[in-house]
Amino acid sequence: MGKELTKARKRLTNAARFIDVDDILLDQLSYPKQTLSATLPVRMDDGSMRLFKAWRCRYNELLGPTKGGVRYHLDVCLDEVITMAFWMTCKCALADLPFGGAKGGVCVDISELSPYECERLTRAYARAFDILTDPNTDIPAPDINTGEQTMAWLADEIKVLRNRHVEAAVTGKPLAIGGVAGRTEATGEGALCVLEALADAFGLTERHHTVALQGFGNAGRNFARAAREAGFQITAVADASGGVICPDGIDLDKLENHIEETGGVSGFADGNNASAATNEEVLTSECDVLAPAAIANQIVEDNASDIRAKVILEIANGPTAVEADPILEEKGVKLIPDILANAGGVTVSYFEWVQNMRHLRQSRDEIMTDLRERIKHNAQSVLQTANKKEITLREAAYVKALERLQEASAARGHR
Repeated sequence: MGKELTKARKRLTNAARFIDVDDILLDQLSYPKQTLSATLPVRMDDGSMRLFKAWRCRYNELLGPTKGGVRYHLDVCLDEVITMAFWMTCKCALADLPFGGAKGGVCVDISELSPYECERLTRAYARAFDILTDPNTDIPAPDINTGEQTMAWLADEIKVLRNRHVEAAVTGKPLAIGGVAGRTEATGEGALCVLEALADAFGLTERHHTVALQGFGNAGRNFARAAREAGFQITAVADASGGVICPDGIDLDKLENHIEETGGVSGFADGNNASAATNEEVLTSECDVLAPAAIANQIVEDNASDIRAKVILEIANGPTAVEADPILEEKGVKLIPDILANAGGVTVSYFEWVQNMRHLRQSRDEIMTDLRERIKHNAQSVLQTANKKEITLREAAYVKALERLQEASAARGHR
């Protein structure tokens, strides 16, 4: 078992202390059901051949077919993929979705590939993992450095492999080939909905509360836009290139124009009170809400005591290390866990999957209304559990996930 998975499982076993959980279930959740690896040969534009390591993990299928994104990043490794699949298992259970957890990835610096090379890489991934061709077995979705175009290539290659259309085999697709309106912004919108549902409990009832955002990819950017519309003030933003802190508030339109022109946040200046900042400085900047929306293990034991936010909203997967949790709790920092905060994406993916399976279509308004209702219900349910058992929101989230997995296990006769 990898180091990251061992740490992630500690949160589940910790939550198991608060309810009566079958040992068999905990044993089942200790290891993935299926882990596949492959080496993908990809022809480059210059005619040369490169090899890329790739993985797909189906962690648990008690609740249904496994569901999880495919990420392209240099840091992708087997331990990360398995750990993310474990988190997806817990996230889908908490969100009350009929999915188990999965995750996939390729170790690659996507900036080095042309669009044609990226397409060939994606098609090679689909060919390597034939479990992806069945929407009742494993359903991929976008993740870091993948988006609806990547999913379109995956879906098309699955069509070639199956010799027929299998719309529901992939979610996060463009609208033109079976995607749904709202999927792109679902994670960010969902995160804001969770924050608003818990605002009273955190004393965030007034407008113009400040937000520091680490990560300005799809989820972070859409959260920032939604938060601005809801009356929050974005005072710090960082991405891989660098960051900016502006206590007077950042003009998001100007920031997005700057990123479009330069490729990153670094170098952005917005008014006399703006200053360049590192990712670490953004994480520890003064704000009401800190929203880590980049990669895992950004808030760790070494910097947890420096966090000045009142609330941490985990938009990324696993941004807070296990060792940091007790430090933040002692400081009185309220934390909204990732498996609750970022479930908007997989929830709308579920809507897309259902529509594709039934050959139906919903409007964006219908989808977003359904999303908000589900997110609000889950957030309030977690809060009620936390208050009733006098535990943290993270512990309560894992308790709810365990309860649903336990119910499914009992129904299937796994006791």
